[in-house]
Amino acid sequence: MANIRSLFATRLYRAALSEHGPSIDADEMASSCYSIAEDDEAGQEWCEANDYPGYTSYASLTDLPWRFPIFGDLVKSLDAHVAAFAGDLEFDLGDKALVLEDIWINILPEGGMHASHIHPHSVISGTTYVAMPAGTSALKLEDPRLPFMMAAPVRRKGCREELKTFVYEAPKVGDVLLWESWLRHEVPMNMAEDERISVSFNYKWE
Repeated sequence: MANIRSLFATRLYRAALSEHGPSIDADEMASSCYSIAEDDEAGQEWCEANDYPGYTSYASLTDLPWRFPIFGDLVKSLDAHVAAFAGDLEFDLGDKALVLEDIWINILPEGGMHASHIHPHSVISGTTYVAMPAGTSALKLEDPRLPFMMAAPVRRKGCREELKTFVYEAPKVGDVLLWESWLRHEVPMNMAEDERISVSFNYKWE
């Protein structure tokens, strides 16, 4: 009898942010994100110069946890989630640790999108979701083997999740998603009239 196994798993961590660390109020976090975006002239200029839809603090603010207490609380929670995920991945961290490398706000308006990308030089990346209006984009994850498939036929409709070429993960407000930083992902066009707000981050090994 044939023995068929799944090898080289790609893990995706999903949990309620509230499972670890201080309680984070989504409305307070949304208000903080809007307040920061309004005051961040450098970030606004970067978004305009780079045709970035909406707002991101990625290129302008590097110290959100120091500036705003709610982000400090958020990092305490994220640290615990990342530790849990690292345990599932069975990482041998030795005498080093996974520590926050950067954290940034994303405010995506109707029609905005974030093209497919990876996060080089990091180990674990992720996002927590602050505002997800009805009809807004799920996170689109790409099979890392895709560039090597060459002449392979497409998968059958309704195939098992681990065999899909793309997986669309639709998080809820208050969820946190984590993945290894080499996993290619994107945010398809926001079709909702309201803005989609998230906070993304990277963890490095040092």
